[in-house]
Amino acid sequence: MTKILDCSKTLPQYLLPHHLLSRAVGRLARCRNPIIKNLLIDGFKRLYNVDLSLAVETDPHAYPDFNSFFTRALRPEARPLASAAGAVVSPVDGRISQVGAVHDGHLLQAKGRVYSLTRLLDSSSRAAAFNGGGYVNIYLSPRDYHRIHMPLAGRLKEMVHIPGRLFSVNPATARTVPGLFARNERVVCLFETDAGPVAMVLVGAIFVASIETVWAGIVTPPAGRETRVWDYSAEEYVLELGAEMGRFNMGSTVILLFGRDRVEWEPACQPDAVVRMGQQLGVCRAPAITASSTKPMA
Repeated sequence: MTKILDCSKTLPQYLLPHHLLSRAVGRLARCRNPIIKNLLIDGFKRLYNVDLSLAVETDPHAYPDFNSFFTRALRPEARPLASAAGAVVSPVDGRISQVGAVHDGHLLQAKGRVYSLTRLLDSSSRAAAFNGGGYVNIYLSPRDYHRIHMPLAGRLKEMVHIPGRLFSVNPATARTVPGLFARNERVVCLFETDAGPVAMVLVGAIFVASIETVWAGIVTPPAGRETRVWDYSAEEYVLELGAEMGRFNMGSTVILLFGRDRVEWEPACQPDAVVRMGQQLGVCRAPAITASSTKPMA
């Protein structure tokens, strides 16, 4: 019965104009007409029982548009960072979909479904650093906080925008669509960290109007059809543990990738576990990069 329900929810998505719908939602989310934006905010707040008590701005009508409300900042004390030495923290609020190790170049998407690490990163050379390593996939629901933070301090090396579809990334779709996370549009951010190379994969989804990073601004749209690569290896930008690194303008999924034997997951880091940004997910095992060789990102 579950399989039939999943298929009934997912199959119509193959027929939808993913990018067209997402761009239309993006324009609506940025509409600054007070009547329209307040209707959107009030309806969303009621539907998802949004708690604004921890937000920097607690008045829902003070936000200039729905997107500003959706990506609202939280007070610093709302998400304390784990203080253990070598801690790897959750970069987002969400629910863990899968966690484990990359086996034979594949990650587990859902029971009975795997997908290719090389396809996810659009490169066999990028994938080589993470084959046999650890990964965690965290799904952000519409009610979650949608800014993305650093799971540990790291120096930015490369960013890659990989065009693709925009299927939903909810659990039903993950159980149904083959290679979902390697098919959807995504932004791959590669860092050198205390745990060696780390990849943060920001996966787009339907109605995700854009993905942005703090160093490049809006990366998508435009979507385009060609992979785009930005090389930051000579710029030595460093983001500290817990620093904001990007955001989804609407919700989606973050996948973290580590090299072999570079991270030890906490026992509580399990599928279906609800996590908050700053909560400890594990401990890194490699020596730290030296501060003298880097400079903080402005």
